[in-house]
Amino acid sequence: MDLRRALRRPGWKRRAAVVGALVLLAAGGAVAVGSAAEGRGSAVHRSDAMLAGAGGVRLDTSYFTAGGPGRRPAVLLGHGFGGSKDEVRGQAETLARHGYAVLTWSARGFGRSTGRIGLNAPDGEVADVRKLVDWLATRPEVRLDAPGDPRVGITGVSYGGAISLLAAGYDHRIDAIAPRETYWNLSDALFPGDVYKKLWAGIFFTSGATPLTGGLGGAPATAPTPAPSGASGSPDSTSGPANPSAGQPAGSGATAADPLCGRFTAAICDLYKRVAEAGRPDAAAEAQLTALSPAAVGARIKVPALIVQGQTDSLFTLDQSDAMARALRANGAPVKVDWISGGHDGGDTEDARVDARVTAWFDHYLKGDTATGTGPAFRVTRTGGLNSTDGSVVLRGASGAAYPGLHGTRTRRYALSGGAQRVTSPAGGSPPGISAVPGAGGLTQLSQFGAGLALDFPGQSASFDSAQLRHAVTLTGAPEVSVKVATDAPDAVLFAKLYDLGPDGKQTLPASLATPVRVAGSPQGTTVRLHLPAVDHAFAGGHRLRLVLSTTDLGYASPAAPSVLTVSLADPRLTVPTDPGLTADATPLPVWVWVLPPLAVAAAAALLLTGRRRGRPRPADPALAAVPLQITGLSKKYAKAADRYAVRELSFRVEPGQVLGLLGPNGAGKTTTLRMLMGLIRPDEGEIRIFGEAVRPGAPVLSRVGAFVEGAGFLPHLTGRANLDLYWQATGRPAEDAHLAEALEIAGLGDALDRAVRTYSQGMRQRLAIAQAMLGLPDLLILDEPTNGLDPPQIREMREVMIRYAGAGRTVIVSSHLLAEVEQSCTHLVVMDRGRLVTAGPVAEIVGSADTVLVGVDGEVPQSAVDKVAALPGVATVVREEDGLLAVLDGMSASRLVAELVRLDIPVSQVGPHRRLEDAFLTLIGGSA
Repeated sequence: MDLRRALRRPGWKRRAAVVGALVLLAAGGAVAVGSAAEGRGSAVHRSDAMLAGAGGVRLDTSYFTAGGPGRRPAVLLGHGFGGSKDEVRGQAETLARHGYAVLTWSARGFGRSTGRIGLNAPDGEVADVRKLVDWLATRPEVRLDAPGDPRVGITGVSYGGAISLLAAGYDHRIDAIAPRETYWNLSDALFPGDVYKKLWAGIFFTSGATPLTGGLGGAPATAPTPAPSGASGSPDSTSGPANPSAGQPAGSGATAADPLCGRFTAAICDLYKRVAEAGRPDAAAEAQLTALSPAAVGARIKVPALIVQGQTDSLFTLDQSDAMARALRANGAPVKVDWISGGHDGGDTEDARVDARVTAWFDHYLKGDTATGTGPAFRVTRTGGLNSTDGSVVLRGASGAAYPGLHGTRTRRYALSGGAQRVTSPAGGSPPGISAVPGAGGLTQLSQFGAGLALDFPGQSASFDSAQLRHAVTLTGAPEVSVKVATDAPDAVLFAKLYDLGPDGKQTLPASLATPVRVAGSPQGTTVRLHLPAVDHAFAGGHRLRLVLSTTDLGYASPAAPSVLTVSLADPRLTVPTDPGLTADATPLPVWVWVLPPLAVAAAAALLLTGRRRGRPRPADPALAAVPLQITGLSKKYAKAADRYAVRELSFRVEPGQVLGLLGPNGAGKTTTLRMLMGLIRPDEGEIRIFGEAVRPGAPVLSRVGAFVEGAGFLPHLTGRANLDLYWQATGRPAEDAHLAEALEIAGLGDALDRAVRTYSQGMRQRLAIAQAMLGLPDLLILDEPTNGLDPPQIREMREVMIRYAGAGRTVIVSSHLLAEVEQSCTHLVVMDRGRLVTAGPVAEIVGSADTVLVGVDGEVPQSAVDKVAALPGVATVVREEDGLLAVLDGMSASRLVAELVRLDIPVSQVGPHRRLEDAFLTLIGGSA
């Protein structure tokens, strides 16, 4: 998976520019491409070059400038892990127009740069940045503080954010930094509480381990391209892509001895394999990652730092930015902190606002423009309701004159109740509970409205509740509580969560975060002071705070051996940090914005409660084990339409290899049928059986169903492949069961699979969504309006995708309003109207094209010719119509009829069915009751 988060959707327009010898010389003889991007203000000039990094590694770079002559400060712009310089081009051009010389580069092992990934090693990626600073010092456009010392700032997201911190710690020439959504101590981030963060670590390693072009997160260096004849260059540059292995020290080449290591250095690869196999970190791994982290040189970082961290981020949590801020403030450096809404898990990363704040930060500290404000010392983004026009989350900010840290400026204490509770840690840690899921940031933003994926299994979790809150309280920071854990096992792992429990019993997990902790085993009990996840969340009056301690979590490794634990409160007081001094940045929203969401939550809670009524599961029917779908007597009424059925007494059957079209006008009950088919709602009467198994919410047989209904959500900054990998990992099923290659071959995505989804056309997004539905090659594939928004060529491609998929013996059900397309792609039809079945059967039978053919002719056909056609063997009757001849066949094929007509000198212009599906559909619907 690609861990980067692109900084913005590019908004520039490119035009070709002629690059001459003077431009080559001006770029230090290293220019491969020259271009000028037109946009707001001055044109931006870009020069692409392969510059020398440390140890002979070659770095693929782009250099951006705009405006006239004169020196200006420089900015180094790093990219996220798995990305390349191309991901930050939009921000680079904006900064260039704003008066900066901007240098972007692909870190070693990514894009077209050579070398192996060392996770920002001092003698690797950090030394590369020092070489880039050396290069900037030679540029005539760059302002110098001293010979060889350019005025330069550095910023980046995630991996690029860490390199900005490390560069400031290792190179005194860095003058200002703006790290975004990154780590302070990589060991603490991947092994919090001495617990292995296996899901994120696996994604992290996979995105850099693939050695092949087109892999997740960028390809290794390509084969060398000969330099242009006569091109001049400096000792630190080359005119073309470098040879992946030439000039590199041992162990840094693009070709790894161990195919499992991909582009990682051997040391990083060995660390990952060792920890992944053991399921927990060892002291050597923790020390190695700490040495690679900004924390190792924290005492040296004394430059102004704008720290931006995501709240929707289970990879690099707010604890990382807090440690960062405390260390830099202790050094006397100016520090400001901004908690954005999104993060590595997804959600809104507020790119436009944060980019503008980073630019102002550099204006103040690099240009020396003290009149430019740098924003509040602390800002946090909060959810301010829902936008009534599009249902999106409204964000608003709250600011303070000082950063409160994770302990807040004030604290409140709430007593928790609940005695000692016995819980089990299951063998292999399965099934796991769920807190954060990468890519589910949109749900996390809606957590205060009742949405979320958090799950705790009975018997594996203990809970302790507060009394109902008399007044609302806004938690800002990390709550604390002391618990006691007793077990005969050598050690135990717990995951601590603080839920918001509503009066209706609905609980939501703020930011979907959990704190892992490893506890030494003791039959008498070990007391542990838990620091719960740092969040910003408003608990409403009348709600309760619920502490949950679970023994498993999807994102982390739990002990493989089963054990029994007794968990109790060592101190019933839960400490909640607050910062009442924070003030809202914007005008409060209208009252209705706040009223509607709670009403929606109450309605959703009622639906969930009524939807949880369970009946006794029906046994499987062996006689239907090979039948993809059989619906019998299906009926459904909605509460507000008790006198009208959405679906009534619906019955039909689908066989293997069929492409079934589900047709009907709006309100026919198609969507309700599909929702019941996927187990999302329960029917009032009747049953649905998939391969003989009765469908109910959570039924195991639903794993054999793939669905694309009402569009699919993707992370726009990730590649199509990364989105698919992330989706499959979230299912918890083995990677080999995904059958990714087969699904991709059927979907026919091609090279676009390794581009960011934000660059996709609507057609490519639809095909990616269908590829996602086909992961695991489900035996039954359900597609709702798969051709929406597609142009005719894309519709034809989508048709071929469905036909290819069913051609392997699987079954496809497609709901669509494009009747002509259904006629060409579907083998069978089910037509519904007003909740009832109108007809079902093969397309040819419903259309009436099985034995009736309309032949278009040029000119008038004499009756004698008509009689000759009628006398042909295999033709029942022939009559003249306004459009030609209407023939009812009795054994003769349509192709044979055409041959006979040509033999009889009848001028045939076209041949088709007697009527189109549209005609048949309108006839059927018009006559239904």
